[in-house]
Amino acid sequence: MKKLGILGAAGMVGSTMLEVLRERDLAIELYLFDVGAAVGKTVDFKGKTVVIEESREDIFDKGLDICLFAVDTPISQKFAPLAAAKGCVVVDNSSAWRMEADVPLVVPEVNGGDIAKNRGIIASPNCSTIQACVAIAPLHRALGIKRVIYSTYQSVSGAGVAGITDLARTVKGDAPQVFPYPIGGNVIPRIDVVGDDGYTGEESKMIEETRKILHSPNMKITATTVRVPVEIGHSESINLEFEKPFELDEIRKILKNAPGIIVNDDPKNEGYPTPREIAGTDEVYVGRIRRDFSAENALNIWVVADNVRKGAATNAVQIAEKLL
Repeated sequence: MKKLGILGAAGMVGSTMLEVLRERDLAIELYLFDVGAAVGKTVDFKGKTVVIEESREDIFDKGLDICLFAVDTPISQKFAPLAAAKGCVVVDNSSAWRMEADVPLVVPEVNGGDIAKNRGIIASPNCSTIQACVAIAPLHRALGIKRVIYSTYQSVSGAGVAGITDLARTVKGDAPQVFPYPIGGNVIPRIDVVGDDGYTGEESKMIEETRKILHSPNMKITATTVRVPVEIGHSESINLEFEKPFELDEIRKILKNAPGIIVNDDPKNEGYPTPREIAGTDEVYVGRIRRDFSAENALNIWVVADNVRKGAATNAVQIAEKLL
């Protein structure tokens, strides 16, 4: 039986990783690690009691085979090399390793084969990139994407529990503590720091990560990422230009046959995905499929997914499943 750990087990993503593991039939011996008040607490995992241990540099002496990291970038930068040196494969949810040339950046439905190229660290992409790539990868394989325009509507849980708390706080009229403006009843067109080129960190992540995941370093991509007053679930309007012509029935067939996608595309009868309805699920939902008549071979799609599950915890667990 393989030994699997979660570093940052008590946080939003770590606890969701635990929830996803409970739902799946994996032959693992589970270890949980965190800091502060979480240390010493117990959780039930498939009838067994697991104690949350303190995150220390020597935890990888336990002979862990895989460790899911749900921690910030500086902690991952410190602990991931220690784990890899002990023969433990790290599946990291932070941005610490995503753009390192020798670290696979993996969405299992899209480029699961890259997992085998790991040297002890595998990166899980940004939440907004994951759902976008699940949706556009099968279309890219079939038709060849020339250009992508991302416009996102991202929930406050992308900023963790503190983001959800800030939404509740500002809905009541209190001053924000996480976001630069009140997010209650508002939208904020800035996620992460703004670079010299005018793009935010979130926008740059989507652009560069998509290119790496799809093995298309020269793909033309632009992005605008926006925070909206929704607790769970990121939504994306994606505009695509293809090398080849297409029929809409062909697009729907490609998406319906692709792994991890549910097509809900009947807008005349209110058939389209919304974040509230898909919260708590692991699939990527696609709707509002329509031709863009302003450009040749162009398409609009609407893509929604639970950013805490598929956008973070579930994607990491799926990578671990392939490792196992």
